[in-house]
Amino acid sequence: MRGKIAFGLKEALRLTLEAIEPLPAEKVSLVDSVGRVAASDLNALVDSPLADVSRKDGYAVVYREVEDATQASPVRLRLIGSVAAGGVKDIDLEPGATVRVLTGARIPVGADAVVAEEFTHREGDDIFVEAAPTEPGRNVLRGGSDVHSGKRVLESGRRISPAMAGLLAAAGHSMIPVVGRPRVGIVGTGDEIVAPGTPLTEGGLYASNIITLAGWCERYALESRMAIVKDDHDAISVAFRKMSAETDVMITSGGAWTGDRDMVSGVLEGLGWRKVFHRIRIGPGKAVGFGILDKKPVFILPGGPPSNLMGFLEIALPGIMALSGHKSFDLPRINARLGSEIVDGKADWTDFFFGTLTYGDELPVFCPMKKRSRLGSIAEADAIAAIPEGHDSLPKGSVISVQLLT
Repeated sequence: MRGKIAFGLKEALRLTLEAIEPLPAEKVSLVDSVGRVAASDLNALVDSPLADVSRKDGYAVVYREVEDATQASPVRLRLIGSVAAGGVKDIDLEPGATVRVLTGARIPVGADAVVAEEFTHREGDDIFVEAAPTEPGRNVLRGGSDVHSGKRVLESGRRISPAMAGLLAAAGHSMIPVVGRPRVGIVGTGDEIVAPGTPLTEGGLYASNIITLAGWCERYALESRMAIVKDDHDAISVAFRKMSAETDVMITSGGAWTGDRDMVSGVLEGLGWRKVFHRIRIGPGKAVGFGILDKKPVFILPGGPPSNLMGFLEIALPGIMALSGHKSFDLPRINARLGSEIVDGKADWTDFFFGTLTYGDELPVFCPMKKRSRLGSIAEADAIAAIPEGHDSLPKGSVISVQLLT
């Protein structure tokens, strides 16, 4: 069977991403835009700040009048007013005078520096400057220095961070065009699986896979809907049609192989899907498939927990994130040292291993689990390591890149 599988991991992922177009744009609030992908370029609508403002609480001055000030020979200035942040009153600075300014206050006309409060002392309406600013413009934030009106602030395709949302606010924006957020439909198939919370019959299993997949969707703020359907061709067909109509992308869990009860691929063919691939050279997870049904992506995942999760993380999740506008996606990665040899790889496959990380003074140590780890072990895993195609083992002590799960 191995020799008949055409696509390796890289090729399958490439085919997946090439077949997926991002969802149409929608406008959301600044806060809701965080973590989303910009659907268009955005330019600043205003200067920020609108005018020169003070960086500190202190006194606005003319630099040349105080440049020789010292503690032993302070410069005396006449206090003629004060300005707080948000104040709109203009005060012209007269020769020999100063204006008290608070952080964020507009700089008075004629002033070109601010003396921090700690370098002054006050006697009535007289301010004594005991240390000069180092240069003109000291402690002054120039108008437009954060963003300048008309300047591009955000590029299409960029993920919006909390700091970027703040910059967009300063630039005058309130509603942001972002790529739509996919609604993910997850359909578990099998006579044996039972919805959590209902009585468990003899031979039954609670539907853990679809809960795990929905949990990963939740981690990435993706709305998910779940359904369970028995191993009946007509029932599966109805469930797929309904789920496809209600969501933007569908994931099937179970029934992915070629046994008597493995009906998923056949049902999708009957519904007219365009198969891109089914079965790729990865382990666990070789039965993963991908295609398009009614212009929407569909991912076929095997029912075994290791294969199910690996197929989701390595193929389905990057595809779903592409649907939401991410040009490339991978789980977070770090370098780790391999705590024990990994063997049993196949040179013409990518072999994945769940494992745990131990942190010390140097690189974290990755300890691989047995290849056939089940749900209880997978739940304890911190990371994933892989033997890439072209290799059949990795020696103990190797420095490898691992994908983080926690």
